[in-house]
Amino acid sequence: MSEEGSSRRPTTPTANNHQTNGKTSQAKTGLVPTNNVTTKEGLTVRTRIEPSLSVDDVIRQLCISLKLKDPPAMYALRDESDELVTNDNLKKKIKGKVNLKLVNAPAIEAAEIVEKLSMRDAKLGLALTSLRKLIREQQFAHEFLQRDGLRELIDVINVSHGNVLAYALTAMQNLMELDYGWAHLDNSFILKIVQILSSEHSPINVCRPATAILKRLVEADPTSASGMTAAGTSKGPPSPPPGSVYRYGFDVVFEQMRKESRLLETVVSRLGSADTTMALYRSVMMLINSLLAHASDPRWDEFIAELERLNVRKAVIRLMSSHTIEDLTSCILDFQANVVRVTFRKKTTLVEPDFEPLHQQALHFIWEKSALEEGREDAITPIKWRKLGFETEDIGHEFREVGVLGLDCLKYFVEKDPDYWAKVVQEQLSRPEERRCPIGKASNEVTDLLSEHWSIYAPGCCMLTRCWCAPADSTSTTFQPFFLNFHRVHALALHFFLRMWNESGASTDDFPRLVALTRSQVKVALKRENIRPWHEVEQEFLESEYRAVRDRQMQELEMEDDIMSKIPIRNLRAKLYKESYEFVRQQRIHCLLEGAWFMNGIPLATTVPRDTLRRPTKPWRFLRLDAGQKYLHYVDSAVKFPVRKGLEDLPERIELAMVSEVATGTCAPFPHAPGAHDYPPDLALGAGAGGSSPQLASGLSFSLLSTSGGSLADQIAPDQARWADWTDGLNMLRRDGGHVASQETELFVQALTEIGLKIKLLDLSGEKVEIPSGLVAGPPPTNSDFFFSDLAYDAAA
Repeated sequence: MSEEGSSRRPTTPTANNHQTNGKTSQAKTGLVPTNNVTTKEGLTVRTRIEPSLSVDDVIRQLCISLKLKDPPAMYALRDESDELVTNDNLKKKIKGKVNLKLVNAPAIEAAEIVEKLSMRDAKLGLALTSLRKLIREQQFAHEFLQRDGLRELIDVINVSHGNVLAYALTAMQNLMELDYGWAHLDNSFILKIVQILSSEHSPINVCRPATAILKRLVEADPTSASGMTAAGTSKGPPSPPPGSVYRYGFDVVFEQMRKESRLLETVVSRLGSADTTMALYRSVMMLINSLLAHASDPRWDEFIAELERLNVRKAVIRLMSSHTIEDLTSCILDFQANVVRVTFRKKTTLVEPDFEPLHQQALHFIWEKSALEEGREDAITPIKWRKLGFETEDIGHEFREVGVLGLDCLKYFVEKDPDYWAKVVQEQLSRPEERRCPIGKASNEVTDLLSEHWSIYAPGCCMLTRCWCAPADSTSTTFQPFFLNFHRVHALALHFFLRMWNESGASTDDFPRLVALTRSQVKVALKRENIRPWHEVEQEFLESEYRAVRDRQMQELEMEDDIMSKIPIRNLRAKLYKESYEFVRQQRIHCLLEGAWFMNGIPLATTVPRDTLRRPTKPWRFLRLDAGQKYLHYVDSAVKFPVRKGLEDLPERIELAMVSEVATGTCAPFPHAPGAHDYPPDLALGAGAGGSSPQLASGLSFSLLSTSGGSLADQIAPDQARWADWTDGLNMLRRDGGHVASQETELFVQALTEIGLKIKLLDLSGEKVEIPSGLVAGPPPTNSDFFFSDLAYDAAA
């Protein structure tokens, strides 16, 4: 290091001029300074830093040049936004000529903050404010944890309230974004978080980080750990390795939730509260989605039943109709996709009254409200369920196609108006047998029709340990409030079926015709679901006349082939839908692997504190997914340039496990970005950015949000096609399933399905194969003296 007036010395990797009395003297060494460095005392020096040096070497030479008494280990470098300078980003700081600060090392800062946490004096709030910002840094987090800072932070959470509690919870939330350091959080801590959320008096700034903490714990189950190789058993998931934070999960959290019975009630009530902020709405929705996506088999029925009791669907429907839900669109679509999976699981769960008390209770309620008495066909054959319109007395077999979903729908229909149920059942029994409407059978058919309308079918669905899913993922890109009202729509459609039966004077042989009539009405009544008011749906089902409905159906039949409504064809379409979805998924992920340029966006709404918010300094970013599909690698640049294959040109990365939501329409264009000629005119000019006009969100923008609600990336695509490729591709990569955000992908999947179906039907029609309406199973074997032969083709035969 050389100074003005000092004797000549050999050139060293760092050189600077001291600033004295506000004036800077020019270096005489001939070296060009790269960065300004400001000391803790406010002294600023112009310094040349060689990129080949490590950060430790730079600090050591600064300490020597500045004749500092403390050892170099007590210092660190930060930029003006307080980002820690590390060996990974040092070259970037030098190249950008970033102003740096010589400050306390993370070890010193960690020791000071831990001491302040233990003292809990008037400076506690300031210490927590610093902690919530610094804890994201690995070097600081390591030192903080080494000094038992986690225990001190938990103690603060246990005894604090108000803003101090909010700061402490935010610091814990930020710590839990790391994948280490919090493996020893015990049940008492989880219960404390549950109690905070259960209290109606907890302020919003406390609820938001507490909700994020609980969500993180739910998602930290052993199956979520990257690189987990331990095999699970039939008794449970794989065991986490020692020290792993992936040791919690749904079961651990739900066990503590059961101790506070008001937790879910309080959380759901916040969705309907006018006092709830948009940030808390999002946090609550993300917690509910996480619980739905991770609910384990042993607690699934109990958890889903509690959500249904609290009518969380109604609360979400209210959010759909709100005029301020733009920021919640992604969360609501995720919830919608989760409910599709819930509905599918119910539909494929057998009704077993002999083994499931809840099934027995539901069937007993339905029978009791019919006000009928069980009869006898002969001494051993009862007549009970056939009186309610089922074909046999094997009630479990009667619900085989619609499962628990069909049972729930029929029970809801009875509960809604028990007197009407008793009246209509007895009215049918008073008629000749061939004129009776089989109500139980009709209810199941209506359930199946609605499931078909909303694509709640997926042949080959697999049930996974601790994670259940339907391979035919929902591709709906619009709100479906009527789907969330499945039971109410079922009741309306069943009323319609019964009314059409009476008005048409139908007989038993006319049942398929009435099913087709109801299918036609379902399509008409539920069209344009995202914008249609509920009262119009009620009108379509309750007031439509038989003659008008029949005439419209006949017109539809003239344009459609009856073959498309047959069960084998519907099942074939479902299989092809699944294959088409997977094909499109692979195509979208391939786009991510190839990489693309995006404009950096300016986020318009964020829950991140101002002191930690970082805005982009360069207008362009190239993103590429790594081959392992775990990280998004990127580089920011002032201009676009040809990016080589691989990751050599992409020094920065985002861990996809940290992405909890892909939000759309979230940011404004970078102001006056150079080279934006391939963007729409309003984006190329950066409309609203940096001027007097208000900033407007771009329809081609998207943000990768973390569990804390902060944004990991804010990008704007050059066109609709790239926006669809990346938003849907990133959603499809998410472990919790996500949702399809673009109509392009939705229509693409549907088009591939229809093309595949027509090709398959050409094969059948060319061979003149008759497609049956259904298959009847043959009688079971009379004994077990048989085996399954190998049907493999023998070329020698």
